[in-house]
This record gives sequence, structure tokens and C-alpha cells, in this order.
Amino acid sequence: MDTTQLLKGVLDMAVLAVIVDDDGYGYDIVRRLRAAGLDEVGDASVYGTLRRLYSAGALSSYVVPSDGGPHRKYYGMNANGRAMLAEQRSNWTHFANTLTQLLEKPKPTAHLRPIGDNT
Repeated sequence: MDTTQLLKGVLDMAVLAVIVDDDGYGYDIVRRLRAAGLDEVGDASVYGTLRRLYSAGALSSYVVPSDGGPHRKYYGMNANGRAMLAEQRSNWTHFANTLTQLLEKPKPTAHLRPIGDNT
């Protein structure tokens, strides 16, 4: 199954989840997502998501100087981001439970008549 479309729908939530307890910079967040099993996540998608979440007021950012390379922009959750993640968790749980019920629904025991069979 190609999970690319599924990932697009939940990337905001996944990014928030990996930085809820520990701030991170762009590529660090990409690595955390991949380490969690989201191997298909693209760098550009994560960077775009970080910018969008920051613009939406869900994240704070700060720059940390680096001796061995460019400065790194770290992102951390703020109160708005925590509220957003809590709402997304609730929505996800409801959605996942509903889909699980559909997928695990017992097969009907009654024999269905073919279309056009009037007997």
C-alpha cells in the first residue's frame, strides 16, 4: 500500500508528536520521523510543515550557533501547539477506531440474493 497520501494527511500531527517533549531542528525532526517508521517522509515536506505550524502559532523557534557548520533553527511546542496536538490526537483516535470497526466488521451470516434475483 502506498502510504504517501496517508502521510500527507497526518504530517502536522506526526511533527508535533516528535517535538512535544524535545525541541528539534529541521533535519533532526526528519530523522526522528524516519526512525519512528515514517521512511517515506521527505525533507521538503517536513520543512514546509514546520514553517506552516510556526506561521499558525503552534511552534516557537530559536537559533543555536554551531561550531561545525551553519546555525540551526530549533522548533519547540508552545501552548497553542500542545492544544493543536491534543485535538489532533482526539480526532485521530476517533477516526482510527471507526475505520478499525469497519475493517473488522463481522461478515453477514444471511445469504444475499444476486441483483435481479426476485425469488
